[in-house]
Amino acid sequence: MSRSPSPAEAVHDAERSRQWLAGQAHGAGVDRARLLELGAAMAAVTAAAAEREPVAVAPAPVGVDPGTPIAKPLPAALLRPLDTNAEMRWSAMAGQGYVVPNDRFFVRNHTVTPHLDPTTWRLRLFGDGLRGAPTRDAPVEFGLDDLRRLPAEERPALLECAGNGRRFFAEQQDQPTPGVAWGLGGVGVARWRGVRLGTVLRLAGLRDEAVDVMPEGLDPHYVTGGVDLGPVRRPLPVAKALDDVLLAYEMNGEPLPADHGFPVRVVVPGWIGISSIKWVGPVEVSTTPLFSPWNTQFYRLFGPGHPADGTVLGAQPVKSAFELAWDARVPAGEDVLLHGRSWSGNGPIERVEVDTGDGWRPADLVATDRGGPWQRWTARWRPPAAGRHVLRARATDRTGAGQPDRAAPNDLAYLFDAVVAHPVTAC
Repeated sequence: MSRSPSPAEAVHDAERSRQWLAGQAHGAGVDRARLLELGAAMAAVTAAAAEREPVAVAPAPVGVDPGTPIAKPLPAALLRPLDTNAEMRWSAMAGQGYVVPNDRFFVRNHTVTPHLDPTTWRLRLFGDGLRGAPTRDAPVEFGLDDLRRLPAEERPALLECAGNGRRFFAEQQDQPTPGVAWGLGGVGVARWRGVRLGTVLRLAGLRDEAVDVMPEGLDPHYVTGGVDLGPVRRPLPVAKALDDVLLAYEMNGEPLPADHGFPVRVVVPGWIGISSIKWVGPVEVSTTPLFSPWNTQFYRLFGPGHPADGTVLGAQPVKSAFELAWDARVPAGEDVLLHGRSWSGNGPIERVEVDTGDGWRPADLVATDRGGPWQRWTARWRPPAAGRHVLRARATDRTGAGQPDRAAPNDLAYLFDAVVAHPVTAC
């Protein structure tokens, strides 16, 4: 079975956008006529976003205990609760290794964390992209034990919410925005272990004519503006699904925690976090393009400078963060070793610079991280006097992309990439 190379996310989204606008959609996206009416498009999107991504009110799927929004403890030193989500506190990474421990890995829930029974859980593949065209009611099924018997792979991968850094649109650029007010803690690297999605697709009878794969979560339906948008789901091109996508059942050497997709989740390296569907159950495989609200109504760039149907998100931009508490206290007149991390959806970080108030200078990169999902770095600083100071860090990735002083605004406040001014107090 011959396949074209895995496309970049932006390339795939741009092609799907053209097909969606041409009426070639298969799946519940957004009504095109309503979205393309001047003014109505942003009215619909902004109204949905203004609800701050509420907890679902639709019933949970049969056999699913919806539980509480987040199952794991949320100690204040590790995580900052944000509605149904929780962001990692960067100070919690001080002294940690390369990966983010499970207890402080950020949680992005559109609704609430479900509690699934691994003995009855099934991965259910269906659609005309499989031989025999199995239906949703009569799919090809794999249990957790079936997946564990298949060849396993383990690799580090970075997951990041598209809204990571959203609060800085308001705090640094005076551009208040709707949605979850993430700082920079909606990101993390973990070691994921599981089976390749491509292996399972081939065992299920993947046809040469298949073009899209759409994993679907088993969390309760997402409801916004009084409209039930159904389960969280977002399509992938078959080429990407066959490339490096994992069906992960372990995280950092442990079974997936409930908040991170137990018993099985999708991990899509290099793509926007919404593609890495948690609590995966149904998977549609189609010979025609697939669509959902998560690639038409949400996770697109709307607003001035963008067409009415929005602009594709593309890869996550470059970001940098200090492993320091916000407004941390440091000793005045003494050497301080600053630690931080930088990352980019375009690929490895090549260069990091730090400004402690006297201009930009190179940071020292941790050599063992080179070429990985993110890059650790250090910089020495001696606060010259007691009082308030501002630290800044910026990085450049292997494509030459860097961090501007201001991020380009958009109505849903995605992809903040500007240099963040981090306050500290020397005393």
